[in-house]
Amino acid sequence: MAKVFNWQINRETDYWYTGVRPQRQFGAIFDINKCIACQTCTVACKTTWTGGRGQEYMFWNNVESKPFGCYPIMWDVRILDMLGAGAWNGATYAGRTIFESAPVRQRVLGWQPSDFDYAHPNIGEDEVNRPIEGGAYFTGKHAAWMFYLARICNHCTYPACLAACPRGAIYKRKEDGIVLVNQKHCRGYQECVKACPYKKVFYNAVEGVSQKCIACYPAIERREQPQCFMACIGKIRMQGWINPPERIVEDNPLDYLVHIRKVALPLFPQLGLEPNVYYIPPVHVSDAFLTQMFGPGARKAVETYLQARKDKTLAGIFTLLGSTPHTVSFFKIEGDEAVGFDDDRNETCRVPISEPVVTRDAFDEILQVGRHNIT
Repeated sequence: MAKVFNWQINRETDYWYTGVRPQRQFGAIFDINKCIACQTCTVACKTTWTGGRGQEYMFWNNVESKPFGCYPIMWDVRILDMLGAGAWNGATYAGRTIFESAPVRQRVLGWQPSDFDYAHPNIGEDEVNRPIEGGAYFTGKHAAWMFYLARICNHCTYPACLAACPRGAIYKRKEDGIVLVNQKHCRGYQECVKACPYKKVFYNAVEGVSQKCIACYPAIERREQPQCFMACIGKIRMQGWINPPERIVEDNPLDYLVHIRKVALPLFPQLGLEPNVYYIPPVHVSDAFLTQMFGPGARKAVETYLQARKDKTLAGIFTLLGSTPHTVSFFKIEGDEAVGFDDDRNETCRVPISEPVVTRDAFDEILQVGRHNIT
């Protein structure tokens, strides 16, 4: 085992291979607060990549209703239960990662889903965290809550699937950090399926190989965002490049949201993989649940997000989400507009940060009718 530095848990950790970061790392921002679970992203991915034999059950992109939704069943609860409780000392994780907790003669702590676990992709859909008693009413913050969690492969800096593969069939591309499976080398041992804590590697029983989200790398090579990003009608997603803390680029929108404002957080950072998909936590969920899911910075991230309307830079970046089919490598705030740029700093989109609000009279004098919507 080698020692690598994982900035998300703020310490060195064990990993099977020496840590070598790619030339640049594929990254993404998902704003959970804007997701409506329309599943357009899921359908876009499904029709593009997983329409073949043996892929019927594969959802490289899926949207779950938390706290009870999960695909495969209990993917998160099982690995957290196996890992055990782990405390945070400030920003430093004091518990053990799935690499440090691996049983003897195994590289990664993991579990193998059964066919039954994959048979219920919509389990827990729209179920709230607690029963709603008769006579309940809104008091400023909902006691009962749920939210939608859109998930793809995290293309981790320290992938568990790569560490576990006995064939060396899984690799991380040097040019963009995207994690892929070499179909010619794979022999279908499914160690990657067992190892991935997010369960985003799937086994194709017809082909006899493992398959997974490829981050639509043909689009990335054309400087375009992945299919699920462009199909998202809620405009919750942005694809770009994420740097480690020591190489922050201030006008990189991902670096700004993740490192500078710390409003976008990784999913289960305590697992130790340094995932590269970052989430803006939902504003209406209990602090304990958010801390378990996104780490100790969750409450602060919510507070920052709630003040975004008063911060032109932060609000400007949020308007860029879903506003262009191109990879957003850099941004700039010009007056009341947010501007996105590609790798060569060519402008790709320009979006107003706010739009004027027109309030109409509640009663239309001409038509002699009342209006239900006046804004």
